[in-house]
Amino acid sequence: MNGLTNPMGTSVGKKLMMAVTGLGFCCFLTIHLAGNLTLYGGKDFFNSYVEHLHSLGPLVTLAELGLLFFALIHVLTGMLLFYQNYNARPARYSVNKRAGGRTLGSATMPYTGVILLLFVIFHLMNFHFVDKTNTTTFQLMSNAFASPVYIFIYTFAVIIAAIHVSHGLWSAFQTLGANHPKYTPFLRGLSIVFSVVIGIGLGFIPVYVSLLR
Repeated sequence: MNGLTNPMGTSVGKKLMMAVTGLGFCCFLTIHLAGNLTLYGGKDFFNSYVEHLHSLGPLVTLAELGLLFFALIHVLTGMLLFYQNYNARPARYSVNKRAGGRTLGSATMPYTGVILLLFVIFHLMNFHFVDKTNTTTFQLMSNAFASPVYIFIYTFAVIIAAIHVSHGLWSAFQTLGANHPKYTPFLRGLSIVFSVVIGIGLGFIPVYVSLLR
């Protein structure tokens, strides 16, 4: 057991945990976007897709709780690494934070991670842990997006998610060993494309739902 737990206590072990849980989050975003794209087939098609998911019963609940668990592990581990790195450099250097190729995504990872965790909890409370008697998921979504406050929160969270994965995806691959001049430019580009697709794909949903109401 010590052979398994000791590596997780090291900086390398924590980064590996961050990479695995981060890739899990990217997979969830991909599946979530694909599911939400059924909206473009109309209300009935979307509700049919959701009913099919609900027919899986406990598997869906397990997946959602697994997502929340992954998010908790990812954010807590990330904050711990941030704290350790901060303590390792008590004297802050007077340098440009964008030096060395730093991007908005890399410079804000700890903060965007916390925001996303809070949004996942908020989102589950509004769409999963609610009374769905005599209503449909589309109706719940339509009611939520009738509120300008919810639209703002959702859109803000989507932008934050896009910023987070723009750095997180290629960083995860790098941590897992894909750190090579031949692959790094491609993975960086893939991360940017992925973040744009997620941002536009999920960000347009409130607009489309408003048109269907």
